[in-house]
Parts: sequence; structure tokens; C-alpha cells
Amino acid sequence: MSAANADDAALLAKLAAMFEDDAPDRPITNLLAKVQRYELDDLTLPMTLSDPPDCYICSPTVAYVDYALEETRHFNARPSLKTAIRLLLRLCRPIMQATGLDRQVQPNNWLFSTNPVPDLTPDQAKALRDDLTETYPDRAIVIRSINEMTDASTINALKSAGFALLPARQIYAYDTRKRPKPTIDMKRDAALLATGPYDIVPADDFTDADFNRAADLYAMLYLEKYTPLNPTYTAAFLTQAHRIGLLRIVGLRGADQILDGVVGMFTRGNTMTVPILGYDTSKPQKWGLYRMLNAHAQAEAIETGRFYNMSAGAARFKRYRNAEPMIEYTAVYVRHRGWRQRIATATVRSLLDWIGVPLLRRFGL
Repeated sequence: MSAANADDAALLAKLAAMFEDDAPDRPITNLLAKVQRYELDDLTLPMTLSDPPDCYICSPTVAYVDYALEETRHFNARPSLKTAIRLLLRLCRPIMQATGLDRQVQPNNWLFSTNPVPDLTPDQAKALRDDLTETYPDRAIVIRSINEMTDASTINALKSAGFALLPARQIYAYDTRKRPKPTIDMKRDAALLATGPYDIVPADDFTDADFNRAADLYAMLYLEKYTPLNPTYTAAFLTQAHRIGLLRIVGLRGADQILDGVVGMFTRGNTMTVPILGYDTSKPQKWGLYRMLNAHAQAEAIETGRFYNMSAGAARFKRYRNAEPMIEYTAVYVRHRGWRQRIATATVRSLLDWIGVPLLRRFGL
């Protein structure tokens, strides 16, 4: 085993231990999946086994139907279109449930909304397919967070192994390899971070109260402002994720010594994501808490030369900071399942290609 794989194995053992059956509380309260370490040849990955109902990161029905219903708030100015989309989504629920994708095994699930995938060769993709279908013949195989900019070779490998690609959402990414010039907004954000009233505090300096506050700040943004369908990360999860090296967490501490913002950065290979971000939404928007948190993350991506996957949402904000839109896919394998599941999956894929993707691109969601 290589040194990198040994490090991953140690990290994943600690991650899985957080979700053992005898743990007193679930670190992600709305996640019911079993969390395991998966090893195959030179691959060492986290893996979840889940059954419905579950959090959207383990349930395509929740992700594609329930979460999408929440996202129709973006069409409030177009009530007729909003009504039509909501009707279509409700009609699609039984089709999505018929795919059987909610009863799944999901390798490379780091328990975040975005999970950068490893580079897979065709032989590795086929070996993974054969191993998981033999071990879990009654489960679909699901791999999330695939995009054409960083994962072209992996996409080809998965296709050669019989995986289908389901469009999932439109994400925004900052490609440091292109060395884009900082925009005016990026310069303003950096200046605000440098001269503003907040100190940047690493999680090494957090107290227990700070981790509790960090969980509250995340909840203010992702669970209260957006939707409770997002993963409910607890203070215990954030604490352990920092201690085992899963996340690099920093906070914005004001003169009153209270955290008003938090950002948690996750890196795999050459890609960095920000699965944890939160701020005190009661503070005036002009204070720029979200701007400063993103500025810190974007500066780190630039400094380290990493591809910054900024995930979905806040489209205009991200475009003004040199982020490019692209469709993210979920790879699924159901060829070992019954004909109903295969037909339903093919139907969902067609609906997403014909209706979902044009909507995402047209409205910049």
C-alpha cells in the first residue's frame, strides 16, 4: 500500500468510526446510511450503504424531486412556470422511486454535497463494478459529483463499464490552471477580508463553544435560509472532521470574540471544495460575511494551484468571480437489476437530458 493510500485508510477508519452503530448520536443527524471503508486493489474510498428514506446525498429521490421542489423558489417571478415544474416533479416521483437508486451502494461518498472523484481507468471502473455487483446484487451503484472539466477520463472509464450519467445540477468552478485575472469583485472581496473588522481564526484555536457556533452558522445558511434537506452537520461532526484532517476549518471572529462566519475546505487530489460554509444571517448583508468567506477559500485555491469547485447556487455571485458553469453528473449502474429499474432509470435520464439540463442552463441555477 502506498503512503497516500495508507493515509487515506487511516482517515477513513476514523471517519467510519464516527458512524458506528453504537455511537451515542449521529454526527449528521439526517443521514441514516452506513459508512464504511472500501478497498479494491489500489483504491481506498469511503462508501455508504443506504435505503430510503435518507438524506439527499444518499437519496436520488430526495435530490431530484424533494430538493428540486425547494429550488422552485427561484421561479417565484414566473408563477405559471413554477406551477408547471412542480407538477412535473411530482409526476416524476414514482418514476424516480421505481429506479431503485435510493437502495444504493455509493463509493467515494465523503458525506458532502460535492465529492471530487479519483481518476479511474477502464480496468478500475470494471473491477469496481464487478466487485460491488457481486457483493451487493440488490443495490444500485451510485457515484456522485462528476464533471467533464476535471473528470473526462473517469467519465469515459465509467461509460465503458456500463454506467449511465444522470445530469444532477449546474455547478460553478474556478479553474486556476487558466490563470484568470482577478475581477473587480474579487479584489474588493480580498480588500474587505484584509481590512475588515474580523480576525481569521484557524480551527486549532477553536473552543468547544466555537465548534457549536460553527454548526449554528452553517444551519443558519444551509438549513434555515435554504432548506432542511441539506445535511445537518453537528458540532461533534465538525470537531472530529477537523481533528482527523478531513476538513480545514477557519472562522471569522469579531471584536466581541464571537464567530460570525465559518468555512470548511475539503481537498481531494487537485480539487478543493467548500462543503461547510455559514454566517450569521442576522447581520447586515453589507458587512460582506459571505464575500469574505469565499475570498479566503478562493485565495487558498489560487495559492495551492487547485481547481476550486464552488458547487451550485449563487450563480451571479460566482460568475462575477471568474467561475464557469458546467453540468455535474451522477453515474449509476443498474444493469444487474430488474427490467423495471432499468427502464425507469433510462426514462429519468431522458427527462433530465430533455428538460432538466435546458432549465438549469436557461436560468443559471
